[in-house]
Amino acid sequence: MIPEQLLIEYGGILKTYEKNEIILEKNSNAKFFFQIKNGAVKMYNLSEDGKEFVLGYFNDHQSFAEPPLFGNFEYPANAIATEKSTIYKLNAASFFELLKNNFDIHLEFNRVLCNRIKYKSLIMSEISVHSPEHQIISLLNYLKKNANTNDKYEVPLTRQQLADLTGLRVETVIRTIKTLAKKQKLEIINRKVFI
Repeated sequence: MIPEQLLIEYGGILKTYEKNEIILEKNSNAKFFFQIKNGAVKMYNLSEDGKEFVLGYFNDHQSFAEPPLFGNFEYPANAIATEKSTIYKLNAASFFELLKNNFDIHLEFNRVLCNRIKYKSLIMSEISVHSPEHQIISLLNYLKKNANTNDKYEVPLTRQQLADLTGLRVETVIRTIKTLAKKQKLEIINRKVFI
C-alpha cells in the first residue's frame, strides 16, 4: 500500500517475526502502523472458553490494525504471524505525518477502511441469518470482487481459514464447498477452490 521507500523515509523499521510470534496484543496501546513486506498475519480474538474468532488474514503488501491508530483506542484483537514474516513498523506520529504529506495515500486508506467496514457488515449479516451455502458463496464473491477480476478467481484461503472467517466448522465448510461445486456455483481444481 505505502511504497517501501516512503516508509523508510518516515522512519519505518523492518522487523522479522517467526511463525506464531505475537505482533500485537489485544488491549495494548496502538502505537504503530504495520505493513507486511512478505509473510502472513492473522488478527483474532479468543472467547473465554478459548475458541478463536478470526477477524482477518493479511498478506504481502497489506497493512493491518490501523483503526486503533485513527480512533486513538486500544487494539481490539491480537495479531500473530502465521508464517515467517517481515513487517514494517512505523510509529503513529510519523504515520500521520506521512498521510498529511501524501494525500493520495490518505485517500487510499479511506477506501481500504471503508471496504473493511463493508466486509464486517457483510459477515455479521451472513453469520446471523443465512445458510452455510449462502455464507460461503457470499464470502467468496466478496473476495473475488476485491481482487478486481472478472476471470476465474482462485480463492487464496484454506478451508480452515474460510471456517475461521465465517464461524462455521471446517467440516461444514468442506461439505458446503462440495455441494456448491455440484451445483456449479464454484469449481474445485486440484483441491483449490475457484469462483
